Amino acid sequence: VQLQASGGGLVQAGGSLRLSCATSRRIIGIDAMGWYRQAPGQSRELVARIISGGGTSYADSVKGRFTISRDNAENTVYLQMNSLKPEDTAVYYCNLEQRLLGVTTYWGKGTQVTVSS
Repeated sequence: VQLQASGGGLVQAGGSLRLSCATSRRIIGIDAMGWYRQAPGQSRELVARIISGGGTSYADSVKGRFTISRDNAENTVYLQMNSLKPEDTAVYYCNLEQRLLGVTTYWGKGTQVTVSS
């Protein structure tokens, strides 16, 4: 299974971007999908996550600015990012957790988001 993320780019502070992540094939047993980010010199952190039932969770730093959503039919997850700040600059990775007999985690390659001040 491959995850293809897109939508990153360069934007000024206060601007918006929408990230998308699609799977290479239809997948059953998706437990959750999410977005993580990693800034230079920092560890990867959870940005937002959406579980199979539709519940969402966000990092405190993005609450009220970012919205995660999912198209179940297309196995695609989106991250709408508004009011972007320079500290949002990072490589953003999408993530998928599949639960069948156990839990398998898949990662996309990442897409760069750069917010200029």
